[in-house]
Amino acid sequence: MKTTAEIDPQLVKQLREKTNAGFMDCKRALVESAGDLEKAETILRTKGIASAGKKASRATKEGVVASYIHLQGKVGVLVEVNCETDFVARNENFREFVKDITLHIAAAHPLYVSRADVPGNLIEAEREIYKAQVKGKPANVADKIVEGKLDKFYSTVCLLEQGFIKNPDVTIKDLLNTKISELGENIIIRRFVRYLVGEALPSEA
Repeated sequence: MKTTAEIDPQLVKQLREKTNAGFMDCKRALVESAGDLEKAETILRTKGIASAGKKASRATKEGVVASYIHLQGKVGVLVEVNCETDFVARNENFREFVKDITLHIAAAHPLYVSRADVPGNLIEAEREIYKAQVKGKPANVADKIVEGKLDKFYSTVCLLEQGFIKNPDVTIKDLLNTKISELGENIIIRRFVRYLVGEALPSEA
């Protein structure tokens, strides 16, 4: 049997694209299937993990708003996480997930939920900086480097792309997809705000 370290990252990426399952779920399935992509997909579907993507279009009108205060009142987080039913909103597993998200936001300081929330002018400003850094390199090489740097930027500022503070090998999106599979409902991290005592407000920056 292959070990986790022996699994080709490209295979993991392919399996994620086909099933929309979490990174670690895909990796475990590939280990179990000895690197066979089709068998790994079957394993995920059997376990119900691959169904997370199918649930993504379903309406989420229930959920909770949760708060977390850290460092003796120096850092505060408010987050809204939505699900489909009040039954799941009251589920202990769901509540623990929401709590983990508030802890993560307090510690990792994301600025946006996803790439779609990042202002276009900020993305273009970052892109121009990266282009200047690779000036003189062949165009095809430069483009790949710029896109790689942008991916790194997103993984820093976007909540869903950050490595989970309790397990950096798992992104928040992976964690979210796992919870969707476990609870059988679509779940969305809708919005959050993080306060730090003494930080400059946008109007003061």
